[in-house]
Amino acid sequence: MKKLVIIGANDFQNQLILKAKDIGYETHVFAWKEGAIGEKTADYFYPISIVEKEKILDECRKINPSGICSIASDLATITVNYVAENLGLPCNGINTTIWCTNKYEMRKKLKNAGVKTPGFIKTKLGKDVDLSGLKFPLIVKPTDRSGSRGITKIFSNNELNKAIEYSIKDSFEKEAIIEEYINGSEYSCECISYEGKHHFLTFTKKFTTGSPNFIETGHIQPSDIDIKLQKDIISEIFKALDALEITNGASHTEFKLDDNGNIGIIEIGARMGGDCIGSDLVYLSTGYDYLKMVIDASVGNSLDLSKKIEPRKTAIKFIFNQEDLNEFEKFKKDNSDEIYRISDFNYDNIGNVADSSSRIGYYIYFLN
Repeated sequence: MKKLVIIGANDFQNQLILKAKDIGYETHVFAWKEGAIGEKTADYFYPISIVEKEKILDECRKINPSGICSIASDLATITVNYVAENLGLPCNGINTTIWCTNKYEMRKKLKNAGVKTPGFIKTKLGKDVDLSGLKFPLIVKPTDRSGSRGITKIFSNNELNKAIEYSIKDSFEKEAIIEEYINGSEYSCECISYEGKHHFLTFTKKFTTGSPNFIETGHIQPSDIDIKLQKDIISEIFKALDALEITNGASHTEFKLDDNGNIGIIEIGARMGGDCIGSDLVYLSTGYDYLKMVIDASVGNSLDLSKKIEPRKTAIKFIFNQEDLNEFEKFKKDNSDEIYRISDFNYDNIGNVADSSSRIGYYIYFLN
């Protein structure tokens, strides 16, 4: 049986594990044991942290897999590409890994490639910050985290130090990026690349809590982007993917559109979008088997871009508080046939949601 290594075993990653098993792969999954649903669903589970890439490489030399992959985790992509490169398996290179997991390095690379970029600087605690070249409002966030961690929107110098402290607390390298705020409605673009060629799959309409922390509250596919704008948006995103040298696997580009249809790229991950965007919504709303494409790209198989099901407009809603829970119970009572999946709920987080990882739960449903 062909063997596939998967990095990560949480609820989002579990969809990849199930897909791999469904299409005939023996799954070897690496993650912390505590709370990892993949421990139960994987054929073989290794209780090794996803950041311990040397230990994982040693195990993978014994496993001799056909490919290695992950979805929806920037941290996991570091290990995926490191291990795959050392084993001679398809992957993105080390430079791409750096550019796509560090927001400051990404901004520099995109700017140098001629991709429209807001003003930005990098800082750390105790460093004098010169904001003379930037225009308020500003976004302050960790250089190396995702999931809405450590983000603050500020409107004056008086808010700067507190925002930097908040970001650096969540940063692995203890640095923050300060960048000009991009105006507009928020979206993401979901793509798959193979042997350097990019394939557009869909756009996602994104909803957040707004200022100051911008935690995502839900998503809808397909988006409401005017068809007349889509070609130019895709062209700009492909330009950015080329700049970051993303050649293999999924990509998730977060961007905004202003009232004039101008695109401002927020950031790009060389991975599927999290929050079930890649693992579920793309398949349901487009018919494309995105999970299988990620697996195929990781093992060197050509991509199957045919539609497997009849697409339906699909949404995900995240639970933050008791009001959301009440709304969910009403929706479940009135529209139970339209619900695709309901996550487990962590009721202890009611009133304590600080970022994407601490939300109470979610449900995926179809829209008429």
